[in-house]
Amino acid sequence: MRVYLDNAATTPLDKEVLEAMLPYLTEHFGNPSSIHGHGRLVRSAIERSRKKVAELLNTSPSEIFFTSGGTEADNTALTKSIEAYGLTHAITSKIEHHAVLHTLEYLHEQGKIDLTYVELDEKGHANLDHLEAFLKDHPGKALISLMHANNEIGNLNDIEKIGRLAKEYQAVFHTDTVQAVGHYRHDLQALNLNMMVGAAHKFHGPKGVGFLHINHNCKIHPFIHGGAQERNMRGGTENVPGIIGLAKALELAYEHMDEHRKHMEALKESMIRQLSANIESITFNGDSANLNNSLYTVLSVSLPPNEDNDMLLFSLDIEGVSASGGSACSSGSNVGSHVLGALGVDPMRGNIRFSFSRFTTQQDIDFTVQKLTELVAVRA
Repeated sequence: MRVYLDNAATTPLDKEVLEAMLPYLTEHFGNPSSIHGHGRLVRSAIERSRKKVAELLNTSPSEIFFTSGGTEADNTALTKSIEAYGLTHAITSKIEHHAVLHTLEYLHEQGKIDLTYVELDEKGHANLDHLEAFLKDHPGKALISLMHANNEIGNLNDIEKIGRLAKEYQAVFHTDTVQAVGHYRHDLQALNLNMMVGAAHKFHGPKGVGFLHINHNCKIHPFIHGGAQERNMRGGTENVPGIIGLAKALELAYEHMDEHRKHMEALKESMIRQLSANIESITFNGDSANLNNSLYTVLSVSLPPNEDNDMLLFSLDIEGVSASGGSACSSGSNVGSHVLGALGVDPMRGNIRFSFSRFTTQQDIDFTVQKLTELVAVRA
């Protein structure tokens, strides 16, 4: 038996999504920039997909730009908004995804901005009083970049409140919603956002495609030059099958969201209960065990200190369980999780991120708990 519990890294492609993509991998091969019939057919498919994504997010199709994924979209939003608005200060958190952190750190090193990190409590929640104090000191000069849902510990930020603060103090607000899109509904007419980011492979779409929402009041220049694609916002021939797949995956996610959420919340609750009963001194990182205030697809587990904990993921893999030790984007690196480091988690504890999808079963959870319990007992 093999169990896959690394859905925060990537999700399996839905068969309905693949079926929607297949014609654009075969007979519908025209370049969407071409004016002949083959090109126009493909162009129409892209615009239908854009319209569908915009409809689900309650915004205008003109505010949706397709990208190669979340990393490109984050880089575009951060770099070009700072440039376009002459922003001098940025505030983020030390537990953001590296697509945000590394971009802002680079811009700071280049002298483009001053960089501030919002205060975090012991569970990793952003101190919004600190955020407001910062904005009061930099009215009209600041960029806020805070994610909706953390990819490692599942903490949720109150993006509605952050948006209200951004509006009050004339700040530009960018949020990375890569882990949240497809799992929560985002009403872009109601949220005070300037820019928002999503990636298809986090909600059972294909890899290598994402989107950047840019509010119509936010005017920025392209990050990638070389063509007039995406209404002059992103040069490069479009990933047509990917765009088709993204729209279809998001449509399916919204259609069945309540049902899927109920299923995954039950699995997460079951895993918390079983692990707590079977492994002494187990804890959960951040607020991931709080079912009312965390991403329901993620559970970050902290095991008792042991010299052999660095082999836990390898041992789990041998036993048939695929999981990760924090963010999969850092796999193969000798550097530990920056998120857990920011929370002051004991480096001797074994930390595992289990993440669920609508295809995860109760049998998967039971099997994983059994194998992890056995491995911890051997190391005791």
